[in-house]
Amino acid sequence: MQLEGPLRKMSTYYGEEIRYTLRLGDDLLFMNALLGRNIEISFNGNHTCFCGHLVSEVYRQNFCRECFFTKPEASPTIMKPELSQAHLGIEERDLEFEKRLQLQPHYVYLAKTDRIKVGVTRNTQMPFRWMDQGAKSAAILLEVPNRYIAGEAEVALKNHFVDKTSWQAMLKDDSTDEDLMESIETAKSLLPEHLKQFIFKDSVEWYFNYPIKHQIKKVKSMNLKAPDDRVQGELWGIRGQYIITENGVFNVRSHSGFMVKMKVT
Repeated sequence: MQLEGPLRKMSTYYGEEIRYTLRLGDDLLFMNALLGRNIEISFNGNHTCFCGHLVSEVYRQNFCRECFFTKPEASPTIMKPELSQAHLGIEERDLEFEKRLQLQPHYVYLAKTDRIKVGVTRNTQMPFRWMDQGAKSAAILLEVPNRYIAGEAEVALKNHFVDKTSWQAMLKDDSTDEDLMESIETAKSLLPEHLKQFIFKDSVEWYFNYPIKHQIKKVKSMNLKAPDDRVQGELWGIRGQYIITENGVFNVRSHSGFMVKMKVT
């Protein structure tokens, strides 16, 4: 079987085992069914930017240079919600877009990966955000009306909780022994008083089981940098947006827009 097209992040579906699908061109692959089979992904040297144009290289976050500096989808508030200003009616790049993105309910959550981390996501992205991160478990701390307040809460908790995942430790399943729900209670006590009104009532811990046939002990990253580069090997598992093979791990999301061919044997 051979497929061709631009890479996009895998779609995730919550259940007893997380289910992954990968779209390439007009084809949709159920990745869980490929465990134990050999895959090969080769790069032809071109990228499809967010804007739909075919470019020879991408600038940052898989945007072309122009899109990175002009499109609201690549604005600093995407990575730093505390910079959001749409609630004040202040435009950064496109006020109508920013209102649609920022002026909607957001969750502030704690997730267990290698450590307990704090994060922010739109309420429509739960539990997908957690599965994309490869979280072992997660729980909602706050439900707030806009992105700015979510960012404010995240910043307030960063002195106690990390806000990034060690992907190498996550893929090796080196997780903390800390109790997540105890950490939720700790986080509540650390919040500024004006944010405690947004505490999510009846928060529960979500657990995630990823399709992994063999647990890796050493992480070797595989990347597509030049034309004809390829990654290949027997598919051992999937966690977060990482494909785990006998020869190393491949981050699908970080290669979004790369034009590739994929063979499955």
